Amino acid sequence: MFQEEGSSSVTSSPLQLFSMMSLSPSIGSPYPWLRELKSEERGLYLIQLLLTCANHVAAGSLENANIALEQISLLSSPDGDTMQRIAAYFTEALADRILKAWPGLHKALNATRITLISEEILVQKLFFELLPFLKVSLVLTNQAIIEAMEGEKMVHIIDLNAAEPVQWVALIQALSARPEGPPHLRITGVHQQKEVLDQMAYRLSEEAEKLDIPFQFNPVVSRLDDLNFEKLRVKTGEALAISSVLQLHSLLASDDELLRKRSPLATKNLNGVHLSRVLQMNQSTLGELLEKDLASRHSQSPDSTSSSPTSLSGSAKMDSFLNALWGLTPKLMIITEQDSNHNGSTLMERLLEALYSYAALFDCLESTMPRTSLERLKVEKMLFGEEIKNIIACEGAERKERHEKLEKWIQRLDLGGFGNVPLSYYGMLQARQLLQGFGCDGYKIKEENGCVVICRQDRTLFSVSAWRCKK
Repeated sequence: MFQEEGSSSVTSSPLQLFSMMSLSPSIGSPYPWLRELKSEERGLYLIQLLLTCANHVAAGSLENANIALEQISLLSSPDGDTMQRIAAYFTEALADRILKAWPGLHKALNATRITLISEEILVQKLFFELLPFLKVSLVLTNQAIIEAMEGEKMVHIIDLNAAEPVQWVALIQALSARPEGPPHLRITGVHQQKEVLDQMAYRLSEEAEKLDIPFQFNPVVSRLDDLNFEKLRVKTGEALAISSVLQLHSLLASDDELLRKRSPLATKNLNGVHLSRVLQMNQSTLGELLEKDLASRHSQSPDSTSSSPTSLSGSAKMDSFLNALWGLTPKLMIITEQDSNHNGSTLMERLLEALYSYAALFDCLESTMPRTSLERLKVEKMLFGEEIKNIIACEGAERKERHEKLEKWIQRLDLGGFGNVPLSYYGMLQARQLLQGFGCDGYKIKEENGCVVICRQDRTLFSVSAWRCKK
């Protein structure tokens, strides 16, 4: 991940000076040696500054947080190496969290901010095209549906985020080639924007007509948490499949004020532990460094139980939604989620986990796209950057990006009345062929508890799982 710029020992570098200093108002002007740091040293130093800043933010020590932010700004850059880019977005997120303490100021600074629907759609398409994760999800989902719907004459698919017609175009083409002939296909698309659903309806109807498949598209303009299940128009006698891609985690958003009252500074003394270990290590990648950080933190932090796979965060909204899905008695439900733990109750917990997982995502783009690429910058800023900001700066119902690990989804769905359906060998074979043809090493998929996780190197980033109602 880091650019090698010559070998050196971290313990003999200017980073040693940092171990004898604390960020305080007396520091003043930038240290001249900051400019001389090599790439790896700069990365380690940025990690430590982010941890220091997060501790100051959590403690309400705004003056020290401001000094840390100023130091980070000297070294971070949205068009630099991986760690510089990550630091730029985490810095923005921490600053945004501080500003939320003054709602008037925060609203004033964001009063003229314009979010174009067309830009949001574009960045989602770029993520789909530039990285292989959603393509793998598409292949596994479609194959699972084809196998589950074998012999069915009436097929209904509910897409809980109907933004990408490519997936269903591919399914229509596959169903048209069935030996027994194509079924009558109905797709219900759920999305907040009518324009997106109109485009989806046009594209799919065009494909179905070309292939002479009886087809209907049912658009439902709605947010997921406001969904009226009657509008899905599920009918007796049709075989139902439900697809959810990167959607369900948002239903975990709730008023978690009580959780935040647990000790927001549970890791307040951890910064010194991180620092001494950073100075003793000469790691070659950010991933290796953070992996050791997280392993140590979970063994030392009194709050570590909140990250345990056996600890489920309660959400009445999620329970109600899963119960409603179960009530539709789908023959198959396929869920794709980001396989990360970004739903911790403390700021430091979420920051460490987010650093680790987004480091891998930024590294994916670093390995395939030039640093000057406008498409890369859009994905990093408008997608990853906004997710990071939500994870770090927001609390309560406003914090929608509550990604959780596959173990928790398995528990939650099991409690919701769903049983796991193992994804087929043929689906796995297609997914592996797709990754091999992607043109970049380091991606792989593996089976885990009857589900599939998509990895970059040894870091799991997304999961795909299939479910059916228990009898």
